[in-house]
Amino acid sequence: MVKGLFDLSGKVALVTGGNGGIGLGMAKGLAMHGATVVIWGNKPEKNERAVAELETFGGTVRCASVDVADEAAVKAGIAAILGEFGRIDQAIANAGIGIARRDMFEISQADFDRLQSINVYGVFYTLREAAAHMIERGKAGDRGGSLVSIASTAAVHGAARNEHYGATKGAVLSLSRAMAVELAPHGVRVNSILPGWTRSDMTERLQGWDKFNENVISRAPVGRWGDGDDFSAIAVYLASQHSSFHLGDAIVIDGGYTIY
Repeated sequence: MVKGLFDLSGKVALVTGGNGGIGLGMAKGLAMHGATVVIWGNKPEKNERAVAELETFGGTVRCASVDVADEAAVKAGIAAILGEFGRIDQAIANAGIGIARRDMFEISQADFDRLQSINVYGVFYTLREAAAHMIERGKAGDRGGSLVSIASTAAVHGAARNEHYGATKGAVLSLSRAMAVELAPHGVRVNSILPGWTRSDMTERLQGWDKFNENVISRAPVGRWGDGDDFSAIAVYLASQHSSFHLGDAIVIDGGYTIY
C-alpha cells in the first residue's frame, strides 16, 4: 500500500467491469493507494481471481455480479455497497461491450439495442445512483465525489463498420459532460476517459492479427498496445483531492494515436 500524496485511505471506490483489462488496472491503482474497492463483473470466477490479486495490496476488496443494463440491479448494487461501507467516493463506469464490426447496412436495431443497454444505459444508471448518494452525503456536510465514465477514442474517430459502437461512446462522452455541469454545484466532479487500443478480452482477436498490428497499432507513436496498468494512475488521480478542480474533461490515453 502506497502512502503519501495520493493516499486514498478511507475512500470507497466502485469499478464496473473491474475484473479485467482497463477496469482491473484502475482497481489495482486504487487498491494500491489504500482505497476500499468494489468490482462488478458478470463472470464469478474472473471476479474472484481479480479480488485475490487486489487483496495482495492489503486493503478491503469486494466483488458482485451486477447487470449494469438493469436499472433495478444497479440500484440494489449501490445500496449493498452503502449498506456495508456507508459511502462511495468514486464510481468508475467501465463496463462495456463491443460486437463484430459490420457493414453499416447490416447493422440491426438489435445490435444498437444491445450496445446501448450496457455502454450507455449502464453508464448512466451507475453514475446517477452513485451521484444521488454523493449529493445526500454532501447535504450532511461531507461533500465531494468523483464519477468517471470510460468512453473510447471511437467517440472522436471515424471508423468504418463501427458506427454502432462509436455511437455509444460518443453518447457516453456527451452524457458525462452534461452530468459534470449538473453535479458540479454539489461538489461532485465528472470526467470521461477515452482509451485507445488496449489489451482486453474484447480486443483479444485483434491482438493476434498481424495485419492489424502492422497497419493500426504501428501508427501509435508509443508503438504498442495499451495495457490495463496504463490506466492505474489516472484512476488514483481522479479519486484524490488533487483533482478537485478537474471536471468535464475527456482524457485521452492512447499512446499518442489520436495526435499522429
